[in-house]
Amino acid sequence: MIDSPGMLMTVLAFLLVLGPLVFVHELGHYLAGRWFGVGVEAFSIGFGHEVAGFTDRRGTRWKFGWLPLGGYVRFAGDMNPASQPDAAWLQLPAKERARTFQAKPLWQRAIIVAAGPAINFVLAVAILGGLAATYGIDRTPAQVGSIVAGSPAERAGLLPGDTVIALGGRSVDTYRDMLLFTLIRANEPVRIDYERGGIARSTDATIGAVTERDRFGNIHRIGRLGIGPPQPVFAPVPLWQAPVEGVVMTGNILRSTVDGLVRIVTGRIPASEMGGPLRIAKASGEQLSLGLPALITFIAFVSINLGFINLLPVPMLDGGHLMFYAIEGVKRGPVRPQTMEWAFRGGLALLLALMVFVTMNDLGAFGVWRGLAGLIG
Repeated sequence: MIDSPGMLMTVLAFLLVLGPLVFVHELGHYLAGRWFGVGVEAFSIGFGHEVAGFTDRRGTRWKFGWLPLGGYVRFAGDMNPASQPDAAWLQLPAKERARTFQAKPLWQRAIIVAAGPAINFVLAVAILGGLAATYGIDRTPAQVGSIVAGSPAERAGLLPGDTVIALGGRSVDTYRDMLLFTLIRANEPVRIDYERGGIARSTDATIGAVTERDRFGNIHRIGRLGIGPPQPVFAPVPLWQAPVEGVVMTGNILRSTVDGLVRIVTGRIPASEMGGPLRIAKASGEQLSLGLPALITFIAFVSINLGFINLLPVPMLDGGHLMFYAIEGVKRGPVRPQTMEWAFRGGLALLLALMVFVTMNDLGAFGVWRGLAGLIG
């Protein structure tokens, strides 16, 4: 039986996930800008026409846009998308110009831009650390509990009781580490380093591909070695250690995200696996239906991905700004305004094309194209 969270729960969950994360991201920019004395003209959650808002005593307009797929902070002096000085900026009175983003030293501008993604990672660390302190940590060892008949693990000669030390040269400490490694590596060869009776051994295998359907009807093609888990081990985490565990878990998720992106770019994972806002909304509703802890964990996952994506060196993203600041630091002078303008136009076109692509993927995952093909046929 397929569980469906329903449209209302899906929309509610999507707003609960994306709204706070966008707010936190932009709040990072805002707080860093305020710290360095930059005036803030607008703080928007969502794009497009203003639905509701207010102006605070500092003159900042806090508002909601009708399209809740992002947000922005507009600093004083932001007269163009690249935040470049221009003739209009030069005409500002000296006192007013000193409070603009462009007037700040390079290192301050870089911190203001980096603060958005940084606070997304901090939020994820706080969430995952809090969950670790509340529920404990899965410390199930990377040990072979059982072997699936006919699986890659059986063909590689592994036996129950073996302890896996590394996969593909990457050390693994827990059974979960093994699952995360194999999950995105279906049909890829891998060297398995393991211990049997205290003696180090190694063998080669090809990770199998398994197609699974979850309780919501989603079909996933994942990699599996065919190693069953040993007796589960959950360890309590003292409060003082929770931030450390949060950092470790955030790092593991970030590494998996980078691995997945590299495999999509190199063609080892189909580009159709890339999802967009529609798939995030669907997943949000599903996680909310599983309970608040599942939704909070999902928020941490999305926060990590939001921070990572914004650090990519693409003009229009925070990483694109940081890339140009790095160039400015090396050449000891700003990039030519014409170069910046064309770069940001190209970045905008790339982001729009990517948005169309992932939306097409989302619709395909929902069966829209199969339905249309059936109607036409």
